[in-house]
Amino acid sequence: MRRNTFDKNIRKITRSGDSYAITLPIDMVRELGWREKQKVVLVKRGKGIVIKDWFK
Repeated sequence: MRRNTFDKNIRKITRSGDSYAITLPIDMVRELGWREKQKVVLVKRGKGIVIKDWFK
């Protein structure tokens, strides 16, 4: 059974060493043109986090 779009965007937070991690949906990563090991910036906004591309 395939997940609908809303369910595909629900993710769990996992622990990785001393940090926490989430996986991103591959279709979103491809749409944004992001690559593995690419630097991103995290911005806390209200009760959430915004992930943006990092620019020099």
